[in-house]
Amino acid sequence: MSTYTQILYQIVFSTKKRKKCLTEQNREQLFKYIWGICKNKNCHLYRINGVEDHLHIITHLHPSVALSDLVKDIKTSTSAWIKQENIFPAFDFWQVGYAAFTYSQEAKENLIEYVKNQDRHHHRTPFIDELKKLLREHDIEYDEKYLL
Repeated sequence: MSTYTQILYQIVFSTKKRKKCLTEQNREQLFKYIWGICKNKNCHLYRINGVEDHLHIITHLHPSVALSDLVKDIKTSTSAWIKQENIFPAFDFWQVGYAAFTYSQEAKENLIEYVKNQDRHHHRTPFIDELKKLLREHDIEYDEKYLL
């Protein structure tokens, strides 16, 4: 028997202290860099997008890859790369931790569209409100102090 999985994740994490430093003109470079990390880990990246202070990644994980390891690799590698290339001069670090949610295959297209439209979405909804809504929708208990 072989190993078969289909676990669709939405991974969300922010810049340290939600600093608005991921400028629009260089975000595409960051997204391509993250795509390369996912590809090297044999993960299928469906969509990545974000705004000045956070990112959303929609991916399927390869069975050999732990979610926490993938997020750690993305955050560590991109931090070093951002500083080396100086594409976001005000960037310090990523915030500690992340949020990850699973979705059914039936929800995939709507999820991809949701992430695709982050700029429009965040003209109306601040990130912290979006995160709380996602946590509630997925029945995840949280402590407000860790959301700051």
